Amino acid sequence: MDERLKKQLDFALEIDKEKNIFRQTHLSGHGRNENDAEHAWHMALMAYLLKEHANEKVDIAKVMLMCLIHDVVEIDAGDTYAYDAEGLKTQKEREDKAKERIFSILPDDQKKELIALFDEFEAYETPESKFAHAMDNLQPLILNNSNGGEDWKEHEVTAKKVYGRQAKTRLGSEKLFQEVIDKVIQENIRKGNIKEK
Repeated sequence: MDERLKKQLDFALEIDKEKNIFRQTHLSGHGRNENDAEHAWHMALMAYLLKEHANEKVDIAKVMLMCLIHDVVEIDAGDTYAYDAEGLKTQKEREDKAKERIFSILPDDQKKELIALFDEFEAYETPESKFAHAMDNLQPLILNNSNGGEDWKEHEVTAKKVYGRQAKTRLGSEKLFQEVIDKVIQENIRKGNIKEK
């Protein structure tokens, strides 16, 4: 087999492991915990559907690819829960190490391309990365809301923490923040699913 093709297929098989990385967020309707691959697929489709609500014009194919690869590193690094203060301290180090190992399976040109895309997502500077992050924040929020706020209740998440995480969503889509996110958070505070303090 051609060496380039072998590397591409090896990578394709490696990323299948993302289906085994389970997140704290549950599927809608009180389902099981979702896995990273489901989260990424859901985000990518949401990005396409909601692209008209981005603050700036975006290359939607680039946004979708960012969504699809952003958690590949969790194959090695594991999922870091958004409100896990201790885990967040070592997240970048763990993910950088994983990024190098996993993307190095690819041919060099594709390794460089996907690492650059991953780093762009992490830097949070381009319209595409801001909108991809908005999807990364919105997707678990709508799932948590569909589950009656069970994930927030289980982890005793405060409004300050949820707003802190969602603040940057505005950089990708002010409309989604105002018309969806803020309303969902306020509703879940009123219901006692998210602690006020």
